Amino acid sequence: MEDILIPKNELLFVALGGSGEIGMNVNLYGCQGKWLIVDMGVTFADPAYPGVDLILPDLQFIEEQRENLVGIVLTHGHEDHIGALPYLADELDVPLYATKFTAGLIRGKLEEEGIADRVPLHVIEPGRPIDLAPFSVRFVPLAHSIPEASGLAIETPFGTVFHTGDWKLDDSDAVMGRPSTPADLTAIGDAGVLALVCDSTNVFNADPSGSEASVRDGLVAAIGKARGRVVVTTFASNAARLQTLAEVAKQTRRKLCVTGRSLDRIVTVARATGYFRKFPDPISPEAAMGLPGRDVLIVATGGQGEPRAALARIAEGTHTVKLSAGDTVIFSSKQIPGNELAIGRIQNRLAADGVEMVTERQEHVHVSGHPGRPELAQMYGWIRPQILVPVHGEMRHMMEQARFGVASGIPQAIVQNDGEIVRLAPGAPEKLGHAQVGRLMLDGDVILPADGATMNERRRLASFGQMSVAVAIDRVGRLVGTPQFKFQGVPVEEDRDAFRDEAVDAAADAVRSHRGGRDDLLEKLRLAVRRVATRWTGKKPVVDVLLIEA
Repeated sequence: MEDILIPKNELLFVALGGSGEIGMNVNLYGCQGKWLIVDMGVTFADPAYPGVDLILPDLQFIEEQRENLVGIVLTHGHEDHIGALPYLADELDVPLYATKFTAGLIRGKLEEEGIADRVPLHVIEPGRPIDLAPFSVRFVPLAHSIPEASGLAIETPFGTVFHTGDWKLDDSDAVMGRPSTPADLTAIGDAGVLALVCDSTNVFNADPSGSEASVRDGLVAAIGKARGRVVVTTFASNAARLQTLAEVAKQTRRKLCVTGRSLDRIVTVARATGYFRKFPDPISPEAAMGLPGRDVLIVATGGQGEPRAALARIAEGTHTVKLSAGDTVIFSSKQIPGNELAIGRIQNRLAADGVEMVTERQEHVHVSGHPGRPELAQMYGWIRPQILVPVHGEMRHMMEQARFGVASGIPQAIVQNDGEIVRLAPGAPEKLGHAQVGRLMLDGDVILPADGATMNERRRLASFGQMSVAVAIDRVGRLVGTPQFKFQGVPVEEDRDAFRDEAVDAAADAVRSHRGGRDDLLEKLRLAVRRVATRWTGKKPVVDVLLIEA
């Protein structure tokens, strides 16, 4: 595979994240010895990664040839497209390119990490080409749930790639920004498009995703029925929804309160970049609690069940905002697959307190930011690519989009997974090999392999518990005193004392019967103690032995 790592006179595509999964989008284009990165996102950890919040892509494939990297272009400001930049961009040592709003979000992240002065960040106007030879990149505005979402028209010596990023069609007046018109997109297709690299998230939806403007009436209706305090939870980065909620608060005569650090950041950047000109000054959670419930509309993070987000803390009663029977929580977002249990736990806590809940199943309180089948068909008709490359989806989404695209008249489709190196041109698209891919975890302030020794140890501790035994021996190896034990997560509960007594006897017997060296004794003690735990519990806890030679 070494001879294909550096692109020859060809056009290559490699996803290091975001193909075969939803989130952590990182896409590479290779041509004539150079590479271009599109997006650099994160995904959020699940219970398989205890104690970890963020999962990052492993960029070793491109880090090893960073001298061939011409830049990183960002389609929009969602975390699954820009979230890895503060942790990984500095190592790549190349400029970033983004529109004004996206750049504002990125700059804040770089400043928090203290690397803003080391990572060049260029603000690009939509429609203005960026020369990143052998690539020329032009931002093409598209509708999404965040300002300035853009597709990319990437011109290469082998033809143009249209990389959609996240998108939808919004044929009414967009709440924020002005997406490209059908005529604009048709002009791109008229000029000729080699490949369409396209969002697959909603390919199974038979209906269009719908207009953001249409949600306003649904939210007004749902909030108008509420008797008390109302909390609306949505994706923090859904700036269009924030704008809608500000208008709804005014229409329903409620004061707006925004709670959650990520929501505060979006409001700050939106105002600084010319959006939210009529957005009201939100009141504080403390002020919100001082008003009658019917006079308050609170926007909170945490609609995906995130344990540290505002909604989880509200449900647990540890937040300044308190809810009681008769209050309402509106989930103005779609459940991301895999988050059902976490969301259910929060909803059950709220239900136990008599809080009423509204989701998209009961009222029209959410529209997706991704295209359904009718929108995909329209995009195919405007762009008219020779090749369709589905991305941004699990395998079932990408396979279905490939089938749908070919049935809609696209001559060829190729379905790839993270790490598969695809040659788009010259000739028919084909897979050439496999780049190294993987996951890293941000564990506290440290970046480690997501499935390395640290996480494997933590999973064992979580699954089996841990025991520590301290044993003292004299110079001839005889036991001194009584072995001391500490154990955590070992399921003995009310039998702890009896269990400890048996473990002490097992450790003492191991010392008395031992005739070998120190290392052998350590292992004999570990096994003797673990056998006791297995007899009592059926589990094999992690056992640490401290041997003191008196």
